[in-house]
Amino acid sequence: MTAAPKFDAIKAARARIAGHVRRTPVLISESLNDELGAQLHFKCENLQLSGAFKARGAFNAVLNLPPAQAARGVVTHSSGNHGAALALAARSRGISAYVVAPRTTPASKQQNMRRYGATLQLCEPTLLARQAAAEQLVAETGATLIHPFDNADVMAGQGTVTLELLEQVTGVDALVCPIGGGGLISGTAVAAHGIDARIKVLGAEPKGADDAWRSQRAGVITPVAQPSSLADGLLATVAPSTFEIIRTQVHAVGTVSEEEIVAAMRRIWDELRILIEPSSAVPVAALLNGALVVKGLRVGIVLTGGNVDLHRLPWGPG
Repeated sequence: MTAAPKFDAIKAARARIAGHVRRTPVLISESLNDELGAQLHFKCENLQLSGAFKARGAFNAVLNLPPAQAARGVVTHSSGNHGAALALAARSRGISAYVVAPRTTPASKQQNMRRYGATLQLCEPTLLARQAAAEQLVAETGATLIHPFDNADVMAGQGTVTLELLEQVTGVDALVCPIGGGGLISGTAVAAHGIDARIKVLGAEPKGADDAWRSQRAGVITPVAQPSSLADGLLATVAPSTFEIIRTQVHAVGTVSEEEIVAAMRRIWDELRILIEPSSAVPVAALLNGALVVKGLRVGIVLTGGNVDLHRLPWGPG
């Protein structure tokens, strides 16, 4: 069973991936600050290599493989961003990357994965189908499975977002990020509390894929039978390893509607002039709809990715 990484593993990850990933900028919006009565600092992982924070975890996992193991390649299943990141990391070591993705994965994300060298295999859009296809590839190729979130090296790599952010912004009271499988928020919580145990860690989910919200209240993992959302990167169910962090170190989880996700994407474009994907907009939406209250706080918000199909933007003209 996977265990979440310790703080020392996140610091080691930072050293390991240095020179392989970008130190992304932090932006602010005075208008949003005034509206919410808080000081908001947006960590722009949409500008990360491969277009998402996933590059951090993928590089850490791939670079940490022993040479003989790495030579057999890597396998994963992904809705897009982790697959692209893993392919990019694999290419840096000259090894193969095999990625299983749902056939419903947006064309732009499929193109991104292939562009970085992934051998892409499409499957039915269910977790069982993804897992079965990935396990079959492992059996056929001997490659190593790098799970998109239930992997300690991946979680440690994602935690480096917080190490950077807390260097760029002093006196942070709270951190907000979206929850899919929980790899990012787990790394965020371990990194934040390794620096300052008083920092509040807050998560956000679509109402159509709110397993972390349900699980936190029930005290046990409570999947959504048929998760559905524009935020395709957040449809996974939390793993035992990530839920343990959510249960013990995440202060609150807020949920948002699909309309609120689209409005938050547009608001970030209007305020910061950057394009973010629906998954990235979920934390912003949870602040704007009041599901997460940060009034009077100094807040870091992770804008997780920017891989959007420009031909299928979820808002119309005007």
